[in-house]
This record gives sequence, C-alpha cells and structure tokens, in this order.
Amino acid sequence: MQIRLAADLQEDSIVDGKGIRTVIWTQGCSHNCPYCHNPKTHDFNGGELVEVEDIIERLEELNGQDGITFSGGDPMFQAKPCAILAKKSHELGFDVWAYTGFTFEELLEKGNSDVLDFLSNIDVLVDGRFEIDKKSMDLEFRGSSNQRVIDVPKSLEHHEVILFNLSEKTFAKQRREALYI
Repeated sequence: MQIRLAADLQEDSIVDGKGIRTVIWTQGCSHNCPYCHNPKTHDFNGGELVEVEDIIERLEELNGQDGITFSGGDPMFQAKPCAILAKKSHELGFDVWAYTGFTFEELLEKGNSDVLDFLSNIDVLVDGRFEIDKKSMDLEFRGSSNQRVIDVPKSLEHHEVILFNLSEKTFAKQRREALYI
C-alpha cells in the first residue's frame, strides 16, 4: 500500500504535539483554509507516493522520539494508510497525534470505516479548520481558538468530545517511566 507524502519524515519536532516528535506530512487537502501555513500540501496530486512499509522501516529505526504526528495536508483523506502507520506507531511505543481540518463530530458522522480505524489509533486529535480571525500565538499546538486538542480514546469511550489535558504526560513518557521504576 502507498501513501502520498508532502515531504520526508521530520524528526525532532517540538511544535507538533507534546514531547519530541516525528511528523508524517501527508499530501492533499480540500479545506483550503485562508492563510493556511502549509498550502503546498493541498494538491492531491502533489508530493510523492511512498510505500507504507518503507515508512514503517523508518519508524522502527527512530531514536529519542516521544511520538508520531500526522499533519499535512489533511491525513483524514488518506485514512487507511495512516491507520496502518498509527497502529504500528503504537506497537513501537509511540503516542500518536493527528491534525485535521474536520471536526471530531464530522469524522464520526462520515461513518467511514477507514477514518474510524484511524481515529481508534490516535491518542490526541487537533481538529477544526484554521480561522485567521481566531488566530492566537498564545495557543498550544493549534493555530486558532476554534481548534480543539481532543483526547480521542476518552472521547470515543464517552461518546462526546473530551479535551486533552495538556499538563498530562504523554503516553510514551508514562511508558518510559514505568520501565525505569
């Protein structure tokens, strides 16, 4: 299976979720948010097709990373390969964040099995379109105040949006600490 990427994997990001992260930049987005910070990722035919297995090999070689973040573009447009990569990321001990222009509710309403599979392998989802009139430099891990940082497992369990507590430790840090106790 292949996935269309906008760029090579980006290691050591500290702005795309809690901790030190590797970002998978997906290609393709139809939201066309005015003033999007990454408009080169909108073209569904841009970027480069990459084998999912090749990305898995790269993930297996990562060191010093707390988690994996899916961004783009909008990874929900490639939910099936992203779900495979997110599941493998969990198996490797990484927590998984994803950014999408869709709201959590819109994703659930779609009822798309690939999207639901991807969601079930995401720890934290930053949802909603970027809105320039709600832009703030004071927000953590999001560009505009309408966007939410969602605890996906709790939200799926309780059937309502539950925001992620940004003061909590990441899954990867909790796992590492447990190994050294």
